[in-house]
Amino acid sequence: MQRILVYLTLVVTTTVFGQVDDTLDIRKTVDTFFEGFHKGDTTLMKSVMMDKVVLQTAFRNMEGKDVLRNNGNLSKLLETIANRPADQKWDERLLDYSIQVDGNMANAWTPYEFWFNGEFSHCGVNSFQLFKDGDQWKIIYLIDTRRRKGCLQE
Repeated sequence: MQRILVYLTLVVTTTVFGQVDDTLDIRKTVDTFFEGFHKGDTTLMKSVMMDKVVLQTAFRNMEGKDVLRNNGNLSKLLETIANRPADQKWDERLLDYSIQVDGNMANAWTPYEFWFNGEFSHCGVNSFQLFKDGDQWKIIYLIDTRRRKGCLQE
């Protein structure tokens, strides 16, 4: 009986602490992505992304119609970041993290505010889908929402 209790304790402890480590690693992956985004460092961004990443935005247009836009491929995003004019400051401020993990798949839900040259632009939520590639979490899918109403800055 004592062996069973020791075994169960080890399994539960390993599962709980493994989950905590994954959550911290996932948060670090998202933070690294945004560190690269803010610095214009596409090499840093690529270090936490798979080669093929799906990029989408969900928003409501001026006519009130819901739109899902495919934002092209990863190289288009990286080119935009690399060629951002020096006089433009893009500041995406993450307000929270909600991370869910199941084995080698995870989701990070990050509400944000976007500031352009020090002025509030819009808010929304990023939803990152991640895959554990060996011992590193990598972004495989990113969809965000964008809106100007219903933000904390109103």
